[in-house]
Formats: sequence, C-alpha cells, structure tokens
Amino acid sequence: MRLTSMTDYSMRLLMYLGGRPDRLCTIAEVARAHGISEPHLMKITHRLAQTGWVETIRGKNGGMRLARRPEEIPIGAVVRDMENDLSVVECLGGATGCILVGQCGLTGIMQGALDKFLAHLDAHTLADILPASGVQTRSQRTVTGCDRNTETIVSSTSPSMSEIT
Repeated sequence: MRLTSMTDYSMRLLMYLGGRPDRLCTIAEVARAHGISEPHLMKITHRLAQTGWVETIRGKNGGMRLARRPEEIPIGAVVRDMENDLSVVECLGGATGCILVGQCGLTGIMQGALDKFLAHLDAHTLADILPASGVQTRSQRTVTGCDRNTETIVSSTSPSMSEIT
C-alpha cells in the first residue's frame, strides 16, 4: 500500500506549521522549504482547511496555522481525510465485479490489515512526529536508517539561499 503524494505533502505541511506555532506561515515559504509546487500546496491547504486541521487567514498579512494543537491532530484522521481511496484491493472498494465474492478469504485479511494500519496511525498525533528540538532549518533533514530506532539529523556545510537572505 502506498499513500498519495497529497497525504505525504499534507503531513509535511502540518509538521511545518506545528514547528512554528507562534506565527502565520505562507504557502510560498512552505513550498520553498519542501520543494512542492505552490498550486499543488494551495489545493492541499484548502482541503486541510475544509477538514478543520488548518486555519487560513486571507489578506496582506494573512497565512495559515494549525487549527488545533499538535496533540489534538491524529495522524490516522488526517490520512483518512486526505486519501480518496484506502481500498487495498478492489473488492474493499464496494463496487466490484469479482467472481470470487463469498468464496474468497482475501477480503477479510486485507480489511484486517488496513484496520491495523489505521489503528496504528490513530495511536499517534502530529506532536509525535514534530522534530524534538523544534524547527529544523532548510539545511537539516532527518534521515531514518533501516533500523527503526535510529534517526540522524544531517546538516549541510553551506547555508541555503534562504538562510543567507
């Protein structure tokens, strides 16, 4: 199973906003920070605002911020809101022409796997995935190794253009 880029970018946007609770952020700055096109990020922001995860403020000094505290934003709920189709196999989607309906045990197994996947995400909030030290600069990124318990912050030696200006 693979989540869409819309969900991935939604989580990046929420993490960015969660790391900057004291101010409004703009689509342009988040797009630059994550290398996402502004029109795509605008669509994501609109959907996150519709579902109540992000608050947007129009105008010259406008921007966006989290609509709730990071501890009140369950990852599983965000994934459900952003994904159009969580059907792992076609028969979970409802409308199916499968000739094995009623004769196949795959549907139940896949539904169980999806339920456990979402339950695991439901057990975590945005607060759980925010960087421990707060805001990372553009020159830092988190690299997770194969071992699930290892995580390293990697900093580049030269500052990015946004850090210079």
